Amino acid sequence: MRMQRFKQALLGLAGAAVAAGTLSLWGCGGSGVTVNDTAQTQPGNGWTWQLPANFPTPKVPADNPMSAAKVELGRFLFYDKRLSGNGTQSCASCHHQDKAFTDGRITAVGSTGAIHPRNSQGLANVAYHPTLTWANPSLLSLEAQMQVPLFSETPVELGVNDGNVAEILARLSGDARYPSLFAAAYPGVDAPISWANITRAIASFQRTLISGHSRYDQFLQGTVTLTESERRGLDLFNSEKAECFHCHAGFNFNDQVVHASTQVLDIPFHNTGLYNLGGTGNFPAGNQGLFELTEKPADRGRFRAASLRNVGVTAPICTTAAWPRWRRCWTSMPPVVATSPAAQTRAMAGRTPTRAT
Repeated sequence: MRMQRFKQALLGLAGAAVAAGTLSLWGCGGSGVTVNDTAQTQPGNGWTWQLPANFPTPKVPADNPMSAAKVELGRFLFYDKRLSGNGTQSCASCHHQDKAFTDGRITAVGSTGAIHPRNSQGLANVAYHPTLTWANPSLLSLEAQMQVPLFSETPVELGVNDGNVAEILARLSGDARYPSLFAAAYPGVDAPISWANITRAIASFQRTLISGHSRYDQFLQGTVTLTESERRGLDLFNSEKAECFHCHAGFNFNDQVVHASTQVLDIPFHNTGLYNLGGTGNFPAGNQGLFELTEKPADRGRFRAASLRNVGVTAPICTTAAWPRWRRCWTSMPPVVATSPAAQTRAMAGRTPTRAT
């Protein structure tokens, strides 16, 4: 009960108001994509975004403004295994820079060995996601989402709990670097080493993980010419025959985007017809999408469409990583996008669903 109150207090705070470097990755369009985890700053504690062409300014909570010192602190914390209860995992354990901040596993594994029902999502361009995780419309900020890996009990992720919450803070306080890093990030605060400030710092660092220099981006800027094969793929991607663009559009190749100038926010979730258990459109227990929170039958199997940025290194694909490679995902995808179990059942009539039992 004490931990529950503690987490609720942190959520209220969040709702109010490897070495650093640049890594070339394979991304959408089939060429190098830059994932940048370095601070882009002005002198002092000011902050200047250095964004790819056509990228809007990210939305930042009023109570957690960007600063060079806060991002630097968040970077240290992101890679520090002492932030987990048993000292075996850091955020980076499930979010590897060379995989666009995924981990390549079929499903994630927590610090205590607990197997998760879904795979770790990539963090590149996470600053532009209005909802976080695969299917939770209530997690609307990185600060709020950070409570999940820290304090989750089923399954355990980093494993912070009543028995170690104070001990972990003591580990950080006893480190030679952290007192000065926290003081620089939160000047004038009497006791800056706190869970609320840990959350804010890591969220600030995550907002700097910007990816936007693929061959496709360069094509839009007029600096490269697509091959004939790439051009055919682009035309098919944006056609009604393939219909990819309905869920994977815009600069981030998804359909949930928020930025500093957003006026109207749309947060769609989709059922792609991957499962049809019992002929009812049902999905496996523990992987039923929004239904697990809303208990509305129409929400069975509805998940957030993931960005296709860096898809060349973020396999395995989809929520439960059913496919090890993108080609297999594409050839196995049912040709339906149903919005309800009834609609999906009608669409599936006369054919064998991809994952039916």
